[in-house]
Amino acid sequence: MTHILITAAGSHGDIAPYTGVGARLRAAGHEVALATHDSYAPLVRAAGLEFRRLPADPRTRRADLADATGPEDATEQARPPAPGGTRALMRQAAAFVKELGGGIADAARDDTDLLLLSATTAPLGHHLAEARGIPSLELPLVPAAPTGDFAPVVSGGRSLGRWGNRAAGRLSLRVIDRLYADAAREMRARLGLPAATPRTVRRRAEAAGRPVLYGFSEVLVPRPSDWRTGLDVVGNWWPWHAPDDRLPPVVEDFLAAGPPPVFIGFGSMAGGEGERLSALAAAALRRAKVRGILQSGWAGLTTRHTSADDDLLTIGEVPHALLFPRMSAVVHHCGAGTAAAGVRVGVPTVPVPVTADQPFWAARLAALGVATAPIPFKDLSTDHAVARLVHAITQATAAPARRDHATAAAHRLATEDGAGEVLKAAERLLA
Repeated sequence: MTHILITAAGSHGDIAPYTGVGARLRAAGHEVALATHDSYAPLVRAAGLEFRRLPADPRTRRADLADATGPEDATEQARPPAPGGTRALMRQAAAFVKELGGGIADAARDDTDLLLLSATTAPLGHHLAEARGIPSLELPLVPAAPTGDFAPVVSGGRSLGRWGNRAAGRLSLRVIDRLYADAAREMRARLGLPAATPRTVRRRAEAAGRPVLYGFSEVLVPRPSDWRTGLDVVGNWWPWHAPDDRLPPVVEDFLAAGPPPVFIGFGSMAGGEGERLSALAAAALRRAKVRGILQSGWAGLTTRHTSADDDLLTIGEVPHALLFPRMSAVVHHCGAGTAAAGVRVGVPTVPVPVTADQPFWAARLAALGVATAPIPFKDLSTDHAVARLVHAITQATAAPARRDHATAAAHRLATEDGAGEVLKAAERLLA
């Protein structure tokens, strides 16, 4: 029996998709462990996977430093820059990575046959694979390799022209190399490997044509025309949930009491802004004359700060795969996983991107015709925030063409099997 270790770090959106991948591998007869933060141990074990601990949990540390280490979904929170500006943030991010490195080395047992690596863990995992002499496979959730087709996803989504896009993409990789430099040096020394910079290791992998499977759909991002062979877009990896899972009774009762509501949630964004955002969301939903479900998330959205209203409900963590099909529209931060979850069920989206890759996905949804024009999160602090949100919700719920586009996109996503493609690639490497 083969033993596969998946490593993933960040927030919920950075971890959950790998539970679906792991469950698929396990169903095929492989022993699978998922190394991640303590906060997600129940998620991992529920999927039937072995949990192994990684340090630097952003939920318990209340630190959103992993956003600077790679374009993973939802690791960033909306909070002011650290004192000292960008340099201080880079130092903090490097410290996060350094702490992570030791945990990744500890997570791999002697019987590990294959490493599957998220974007945040890949620059460290490759050293481990080299030391153990075992294959590894990168599984990023967003496009990271330089391309002329679009600018790096963390740059805000604005094209710089083909030459500029490629140049910016190469620069973003060098920034990541710098962030991982200290951690890589310590890790290679610990593993008894000769000195090599992250850039050197990355270029070796590129020259060798090492395969990379991207866990998003070509419905949203067609494979760039100038990517090398071995960089493949395989479709989304959906978070695992039990086949007999059901929505909580309180949610079912709310849904049965009236027309389909509008979902509003910001995932791991906007920590500490729950009271303001809750009042804003409630006011917009009432003025739009629609019912609403607020998902608390890291912001702490709640109906407690609003007047009593039978048309509003606050919920905690609920699988989007169960909830979103029952909505008339979804309002969210547009992390990669949440954006895809809305498209998957054919429900129109109101994108409110906060940072990093989220403006990129918001623009993709709008271009596909399944979303309204994005409302940047910072604009929710203006005097016209409620009016803008009301207008967008009305557009999303009342325009048949937008729902038609969403339905068509959902049909296309239904033909994809991203986890199945990972299984095929993993078994090729194991063979």
